[in-house]
Amino acid sequence: MKPPYSLKIDAYAHIVPPKYREALYKVAPKMHDQQILFSPPLYDLDRRFRIMDKYEPLRQVLTLGRIPVEHVAGPAKAADLAKRANDEMAELVVKYPDRFVAALATLAMNNMNAALKETDRAIKDLKFKGVYLHTPVDEKPLDAPEFLPLYEKMSGYDLPIVIHPMRKVDHPDYLTEKTSRYNMFSLFGWPYDTTSAMARLVFSGIMEKYPNLKIVTHHLGGMVPFYAERIRQFTQVMRIGEEKPFLKKDAIDYFKMFYADTAIYGNPTALKCGHEFFGPDHVLFGIDFPLGDTEHGDRNYRQTINAIEQMDITEEERKKIYEDNARKLMRLPI
Repeated sequence: MKPPYSLKIDAYAHIVPPKYREALYKVAPKMHDQQILFSPPLYDLDRRFRIMDKYEPLRQVLTLGRIPVEHVAGPAKAADLAKRANDEMAELVVKYPDRFVAALATLAMNNMNAALKETDRAIKDLKFKGVYLHTPVDEKPLDAPEFLPLYEKMSGYDLPIVIHPMRKVDHPDYLTEKTSRYNMFSLFGWPYDTTSAMARLVFSGIMEKYPNLKIVTHHLGGMVPFYAERIRQFTQVMRIGEEKPFLKKDAIDYFKMFYADTAIYGNPTALKCGHEFFGPDHVLFGIDFPLGDTEHGDRNYRQTINAIEQMDITEEERKKIYEDNARKLMRLPI
C-alpha cells in the first residue's frame, strides 16, 4: 500500500533532551516554567513520536530548542552545556534512526575557541551535519569579526549554518519604553532579526568572501522575499559616505545565496513568494517544531504540508522542498 505521505525531512526540529534539561535547570532554574514546560514535545519523546506518526514517513534533523547556551551561562559553562546537548542529540540519532536522520551542533558563541573546537568534534566525531546558532549573539551582529573563523571553517566543511532569531522581550519596540509589548519582540521582531542578520552578512562582504558558505534562514528568509525589489533599488541608490557596500555584484544576488525553511505556518501565497525568490533548490521543509503551535506540533505540520500541496509548482519541486534539498545540503545518509 502506498503511504499517505511522501517522505519529508524536517530540516531543523527543536528538542530539549532530558539530561541536558537537568543541567540547564541547575544553571537557569527559571527556564523550567517559562520556556520549556509549555511545549511537551520539546522534551517528551512519546508526545513527539505520536505527532510524527500522523505524517509518516517523516524524519527530523535535531536542533537544541529554546534559549541559547550563551544567554544562560558564562563562557566555560556555556561550552559545557553545548557539549552535553550535542552528545545527547548524537545519542538520540543513533538510538532512533527511523525518527532522527541527523543533528546540528549547538555552539557556545560567547566562547569562540570552544565553539570552533566543538564544531570540529561535532562534525568529525559525532557526524553532525551542520551547526546551529542564534541571532543576535549576546546582542552582537553576525558580521562581528570574532565570528569570521566559524564562517571560514564551515565554508571548508561545505555544511550549513542554520540561524534562528532570538530577540528578547527587553528589546523595546519604541525607545520611550523598556520592554516589548503584545509579544511583538517575537511576532515581528524575530522575522526582522532574521532579515537584519542576512543583511549584515551581505553588506559586510561575508557572503562575497565565502562564496561556498551555506546559511539556512528561519521563517522563509524573514522580510527579504517580499521586499526584494525594495532591497534592490535601495542598495543601488545608496550614496557614498553612508556605508555603501562595495560588492562585486548587486546586493540582491548575495541574498539569493541563502537557504530558507517553510516555517511560516502555512500560507501558500507567501510560500510561493519565497520559493520564487530563493529558487527551487534553496527551500527546505521546516515547521519550527514544536514551537509557535497551540496544538503542540501537529497544527504546524498540517498547515505547512497543506500549503505546500496547494502551491502551483511541479511535483519535482515539491519533492525538493520535502526532502531532496535537505538531503543534498546536509549530505544526509537516507
